[in-house]
Amino acid sequence: MPPAPRGSSFNLIKYFADVRAEARRVTWPTRRNTIVTTGAVLVMVAITCIFFFIVDQVIGLGIRGLFGVGG
Repeated sequence: MPPAPRGSSFNLIKYFADVRAEARRVTWPTRRNTIVTTGAVLVMVAITCIFFFIVDQVIGLGIRGLFGVGG
């Protein structure tokens, strides 16, 4: 759809009709697909948290060893 010409007014009803038409064309994921994807995201978040925890501990150990500070 080409852009509206300059000076034309905004039509709210046409806008919502276009939004509904576009939403009908969307391919929505299945429930199973959503659950699997959510599970994958949660697993990756857990792995990332563990990784950064380990890196933080190693850096802290290095700082304590070098400078003797940090409890």
